[in-house]
Amino acid sequence: MNESWTEIRVEVPVEFVDRAGDIAHMTVPYGIYIEDYSDLEAGAREIAHIDLIDEALLQKDRSKAIVHIYIEAGENPMEAVAFLTQRYQAEGIPFSIATEACREEDWINNWKRYFKPIPVGEKLLIRPLWEDAPDACGRTVLHLEPGLAFGTGSHETTRLCLELLEKYIRPGGAFLDVGCGSGILSVAALLLGAESAVGVDIDPLAVKTARENAAQNGVADRFTGICGNLADAVTGTYPVAAANIVADAIIALSKDARRFLTADSVYIVSGIIDAREPDVQAALAGDFEILERREDRGWVAMALRLRI
Repeated sequence: MNESWTEIRVEVPVEFVDRAGDIAHMTVPYGIYIEDYSDLEAGAREIAHIDLIDEALLQKDRSKAIVHIYIEAGENPMEAVAFLTQRYQAEGIPFSIATEACREEDWINNWKRYFKPIPVGEKLLIRPLWEDAPDACGRTVLHLEPGLAFGTGSHETTRLCLELLEKYIRPGGAFLDVGCGSGILSVAALLLGAESAVGVDIDPLAVKTARENAAQNGVADRFTGICGNLADAVTGTYPVAAANIVADAIIALSKDARRFLTADSVYIVSGIIDAREPDVQAALAGDFEILERREDRGWVAMALRLRI
């Protein structure tokens, strides 16, 4: 592919990077990546299991982080710049923005450098397809090629969801994945014992990617990928459902979601930045009670049950 995309680089103080990244996700339906070297040594030991770090990385400015956003050919990058400028100013986030042209394959390869095998919870190891398979140490390996779809397991929202899935997935039951993205939650649910999984997303590329990841993990026969709106495209009820999206979408889905649940079902919601948690809880309070709440670096996930 030789199409020219536009890269938007937003530099912010590291203490604002989570909020800045959350806002950046609103500008594009596919992935962004974030350079944050504030915990470089700890990250190297935890994720890559190494102690020696390239000198060039050690010299990186630890006080700043860079959010990389990519605007595809044919779209107007200045609209995204205007939106980001307005939102960051409204949120009081110090920032600087620069843009430059890049080829699609360049940015795809750029973010791949930051995605390494990741242990999640007690049972799973997420392995990018371009990385050699590590020693799984008894964990179940989930082989993943996210493409342009959201969901690698490296972001706090997805990790929190996976940890809750590990606790609540019931062997032999069905699973509903709302906004399935790369399909990582559906595949994980199947590897953890679910009998079947349905992933729904409004993005056809995400659904295609989810199907490919299901096939890569040998569970394609138990996965159904649907492109469309949840309320129009999905039928039936599910013992466990998950929505790893953004706060506004969770709020919008709050009434439709109960149609796909029973009194015993668990509904997992994630992708909620802590500042928006009160809004989400207010929207869900009439229909759901909180079974469990987890938080990581300012991101919140909850396991819910219907109020009967």
